[in-house]
Amino acid sequence: MAASQAAASEQSYAPAPSKVNPNLYAERKELFEKTSIISDIPWAYLAAVDQYERTMNIAKKRPVHKGITSIYFPESDWAGILNPDQQDTNPKSISFFHGYGRDGSGDGVAERTNDLDLLASMAFLMSKNGTKEENLLINLWNYYQNSRSVERIKQFATIFNTLDTLDLGEHAFPLPVSADYSYRSTWGDSRGWGGHRSHEGTDLFARHGVPVRSTCYGIVEVKGWNPYGGWRIGIRDVNNIYHYYAHLSSFQKSLKENDIVKPGQTIGWVGSSGYGKPGTSGKFPPHLHFGLYRDNGLTEWSFDPYPSLRKWEREDRNKRRK
Repeated sequence: MAASQAAASEQSYAPAPSKVNPNLYAERKELFEKTSIISDIPWAYLAAVDQYERTMNIAKKRPVHKGITSIYFPESDWAGILNPDQQDTNPKSISFFHGYGRDGSGDGVAERTNDLDLLASMAFLMSKNGTKEENLLINLWNYYQNSRSVERIKQFATIFNTLDTLDLGEHAFPLPVSADYSYRSTWGDSRGWGGHRSHEGTDLFARHGVPVRSTCYGIVEVKGWNPYGGWRIGIRDVNNIYHYYAHLSSFQKSLKENDIVKPGQTIGWVGSSGYGKPGTSGKFPPHLHFGLYRDNGLTEWSFDPYPSLRKWEREDRNKRRK
């Protein structure tokens, strides 16, 4: 994980399920599947690029059109950097100046606000050197010039391909709500072990051995020992948020890096590991340290997970009452 940056104003990172058009995910998937037939690019990779662009739009606060997709091209990439008309929508002149803009809707115009045109343009650049996975990854690196971006897209594609859906907004509280636990907002508090640093998460105190659960649909990015966090797991979700679980007593044995997990799935158990060499334990009361980190394509920063935890806890309690 990269060093944290202040992000106290960030309260949540995904729209509430009730605010999302229930048909939107199906419409997107259908569009990606149709484009896959034409382009020979796996639908999960088309979806992954679109989702990565969506996360970058949020992280970088980019002004984008409101459509089915969230693919974004700067004007210079769309029209061609040497094109004297940066608002060009003519596919022929755009191609002449080596721009990425393409006409995907068949109306003879290449528009940066047209979902079909945007998707056709992305499919064009992704398939320049072939459509096998290794070629797709090379083409994406050539475009983004950033191995971090390519890795995120590959992770998202794995998640989408494994779960066969784009509707992955469900979350879960990291501990069973039936367990005996307590927590408060501790993000930003001072920490002293290992040098002065701020607390990049929320501590949830519970008895040793209480199950720790995945809070999201995601991919296991990191699993192992960290001198600060002890036995810890890091899970990346499709919103490009890194969910960090630390001080575990042990892991779910079958869990491996690059495995796909679901909300509520047990990934480990509460402990007091950390603050030393591998195996160090008992230097503090057993608890789960839970953190959230947003990725902007170049670095990551922590933001307060407390509001999300309260929301997920409330949702889990409501489920138990039904």
